Amino acid sequence: MSEKVWFITGASRGFGRVWAEAALERGDRVAATARNLADVAALSERFGDRVLPLALDVTDTAQVKQAVAAAHSHFGRMDVVLNNAGYSLVGTVEEVGEDAVRALFETNFLGTLRVIQAALPYLRAQGSGHVVGVSSVLGVVGIPMLGLYSASKWAFESMHEALAQEVKPFGIQVTLLEPGAYATEFGSAASVKIAPGLEPYAGLRAQMASFIAKMDQGDPQATPAAVLAVVDAEAPPLRFFVGSTGLPRAREAYRARLAQWEEWADLSNSAQGQATKGVVAM
Repeated sequence: MSEKVWFITGASRGFGRVWAEAALERGDRVAATARNLADVAALSERFGDRVLPLALDVTDTAQVKQAVAAAHSHFGRMDVVLNNAGYSLVGTVEEVGEDAVRALFETNFLGTLRVIQAALPYLRAQGSGHVVGVSSVLGVVGIPMLGLYSASKWAFESMHEALAQEVKPFGIQVTLLEPGAYATEFGSAASVKIAPGLEPYAGLRAQMASFIAKMDQGDPQATPAAVLAVVDAEAPPLRFFVGSTGLPRAREAYRARLAQWEEWADLSNSAQGQATKGVVAM
């Protein structure tokens, strides 16, 4: 296997840091980005010129373009574009303010879009590449108090699903990594924003806090081998659950969804009307 060149957002901590170090330790080269350059600069002390630390705020379009161009110029190519930068927002749909939701989507969704759009011309020109997006099990199923975070990841998932079809003719692969709960810094104050609570939801808030506190968390250091195997695969999957908790939850959710769609199928079909050709509204 030849060495790969990675461009990783959110490489200062959590999965971004774990996977950046794993790629470097096996001999790959990495453009490691973070909001604060100091948070990734120390990687150079360990890995020398195989790492390019870059300051990057994914909400800044100009800086995204500059960082992607700098990485490509420095290494001469990009094989894996890993979008990991993001954070969570806790609160019910009623509690979360519009400004908080806009800020969430600026990073989790639009930040990823900016990186993809900046990288694609280089990947198309070289006729290869792998766009990898870090989603979540909550990009497949939603739970109370995290509905807006899930919304950002559901949009994230839809974008990557369409992207995979659009760029396949150019030799570009797309994969969504969907981790469950892990003992990373994602639960820290830097990675979680909490909306002011409303009294009617106090019981739900306490219930969800207890549920999360009792939740089994995976070991982040157990993930690199699986993620590297996906990246190295000749035909990588569009969706890949990181950890053992995602698939059982997806089975349960889709079983319920399919059952409900089937229950209402006759009424759905009655709304089809007479088939015609022409403009389609979806």
